[in-house]
Amino acid sequence: MTKPKIATTSLAGCFGCHMSVLDIDERILKLVELIEFNKSPINDIKKFTAHCLVGLIEGGCANQENVAVLQDFRKNCDILVSVGDCATMGGIPALRNTIPLQECLNEAYLNGPTVYNESGTIPNDPELPLLLDKVYPCHEVVKIDYHLPGCPPSADAIWETIVALLNNKPMDLPYEMLKYD
Repeated sequence: MTKPKIATTSLAGCFGCHMSVLDIDERILKLVELIEFNKSPINDIKKFTAHCLVGLIEGGCANQENVAVLQDFRKNCDILVSVGDCATMGGIPALRNTIPLQECLNEAYLNGPTVYNESGTIPNDPELPLLLDKVYPCHEVVKIDYHLPGCPPSADAIWETIVALLNNKPMDLPYEMLKYD
């Protein structure tokens, strides 16, 4: 019998949600008995090799590459879960949303107090993904089926979410698992 496949990615975020996946500790051995990781930094598979049951998305969309990756996940996964505050609300990267993009670039590359840039140019190499006007939470770009809040969500919350989805059961995460105080 073929195991269900799960894919994961990190968009504009800090990779903390993937660290929470790894923080399920010894349960990761149980997880790999239940599922097969497909496209994921966990196994370093960079392209989808099959259709996946679940896609776990960390981070928001700050550039065109993030949008393309997210759209690819929507196309290749039956269920998408936005994991963490960056994916669900934009998180820390979205702090730039109140400042015009050009002003952010000027501060980062030209006028910031610690900037040393002899050329006086803002990077614009064709290899660099184009920045979006703001950072978007995932659900503003594609349909997201479930949202898992937290910065990052706890390992237990991620474990319970994956197990519920694998067993086609409703997610019933107690308040204690999701509170952050």
